Amino acid sequence: MEPIVISVSFFLTVFAIVYVIFSTRHKERMAMIEKGADPRLFKREPRTFKTNEYLTFKWGLFMIGSAIGILAGALLELYSEFPSGACYFSMILIFGGLALVASYLLRGKMEKKQLNP
Repeated sequence: MEPIVISVSFFLTVFAIVYVIFSTRHKERMAMIEKGADPRLFKREPRTFKTNEYLTFKWGLFMIGSAIGILAGALLELYSEFPSGACYFSMILIFGGLALVASYLLRGKMEKKQLNP
């Protein structure tokens, strides 16, 4: 009985949060339109391919870094006396963070290369 109550309350909470966000946004927009704001202000700009390209690049490097972190954690666990949880967790965070820093640096180089062919 208890897991059912927990899962139902979780989904009701998520629904309530989403409902409040959307109803508040709608009320704010209607108030702005009544005050004279242009309705085209609320339309979203379509995402460009360039943004999605870099996002995919960043996530790809992050996943590769996490995989290397898992391998390094396994090696650290095998050849050291550290607890297994600490080995895996620390190596995943270190290599995942290094991959994100590398993606940031490589993105800058890629943008410079596109500007100056």
